[in-house]
Amino acid sequence: MNNTGMRWRLPLVCLLWQLVMIILFGVFVRYDEESDAHWIETKRTHNITSDIENDFYFRYPSFQDVHVMIFVGFGFLMTFLKRYGFGSVGFNFLIAAFSIQWALLMQGWFQSLDFSDGKIKIGVESLINADFCAASVLIAFGAVLGKVSPVQLMVMALFEVTLYAVNEYILLNLLGARDAGGSMVIHMFGAYFGLAVTRILYRPQLDQRKNESVYHSDIFSMIGTLFLWMFWPSFNSAISHHGDGQHRAAINTYASLASSVLTTIAISSLLAKKGKINMVHVQNATLAGGVAMGTAGEMMLTPYGALIVGAICGTISTLGFLYLSPLLEKHLHIQDTCGIHNLHAIPGVIGAIVGAVTAAAATEGVYSREGLIATFGFEGRFEGRTPSKQGGFQAASLCVTLAISLVGGIIVGFILKLPIWGDPPDENCFEDEVYWEVPEDALYTVLSSNTPPLKPNSNGNGEL
Repeated sequence: MNNTGMRWRLPLVCLLWQLVMIILFGVFVRYDEESDAHWIETKRTHNITSDIENDFYFRYPSFQDVHVMIFVGFGFLMTFLKRYGFGSVGFNFLIAAFSIQWALLMQGWFQSLDFSDGKIKIGVESLINADFCAASVLIAFGAVLGKVSPVQLMVMALFEVTLYAVNEYILLNLLGARDAGGSMVIHMFGAYFGLAVTRILYRPQLDQRKNESVYHSDIFSMIGTLFLWMFWPSFNSAISHHGDGQHRAAINTYASLASSVLTTIAISSLLAKKGKINMVHVQNATLAGGVAMGTAGEMMLTPYGALIVGAICGTISTLGFLYLSPLLEKHLHIQDTCGIHNLHAIPGVIGAIVGAVTAAAATEGVYSREGLIATFGFEGRFEGRTPSKQGGFQAASLCVTLAISLVGGIIVGFILKLPIWGDPPDENCFEDEVYWEVPEDALYTVLSSNTPPLKPNSNGNGEL
């Protein structure tokens, strides 16, 4: 194994950046009125009679679910690589922990800065939004999994969180788009950012023999899938309006996810020579319905509409793993380790389109006047906006997200290509031993190159 210089690079970056976070939090971050000790006075001023009306009791159950998705769901989903389990879970942990701190600051400066005192006021919804930002970073991580150093990942997270906050502000605050579950803000942005980065970091001599799974690594990855699948209704409804919007988002996501499972397994079996199901498809494409419900989930899509969207996304995602990923690598030199284009990018685009069409078709007869205002935020700066105009702004948000993610990813890719970050050589990619102390026991022996031939991942590379 070549020396990557991590003994000084990684500790320097982690310790220095954590020190900066402590200083910035000390200067800027304070509790909001619902988490501050003056809550008792706030209750009296706003005629609130019970602590149950504190937003914590509405949002915290969803926050728990989202938090599990970030650190367990995404982490284990990426453990499919036969010799990169430590890196998958460990680096997921590292960059998510950094991303949520930086996101609280960046999103705070854009979204919740109190201009009266210059402080960022955070509460439980701030924590959920920071987790959402971390999810976008982890999606991009899936494209470069096994091919970059932890220092490169930290640098990528620093820039991506910054650009994420800018894109989020443009979409939600300037354009007035609705995207509570993040089909555009989270999934499209993270996927196309990551694809742009991995394109710039293309390795023509990459040893793809290590980009494979074994039986038990696929089982570990399936654990991540199940955590994500179970908690995705919470993810899409976590920051929706209390009441019908949140309720509707959970129902629509629930239905869409269930539908995508059946079509994924059907297409996987149908297109296999002997009708056998590919575990890669089950680990990934079954989640596509949840991605697609990020924008339209809180709208009046109807349960059968959610089933249709989930069925379409499960089908397209599976076809992407079978046919599109190999073409992207062969012709566009995009080495997408985890297949994020099939799970996050394409379903994210579908979700954005469904959201734009559903918004444009909204009527008072379906929503009621008050329902339109609550669902689409037709108040304040956006008072008087019509559903057809809202559909246009939803479509514009899709284009803005594509532009910022691709341009930002290309720029950050060139930064990461600088020969100062301790990235692994081609022959050591997808290897834990480069950055981790790996026990020399029977478990690791199973993962060695002396094992019988292993199945390659059917997306040409891997999954996420």
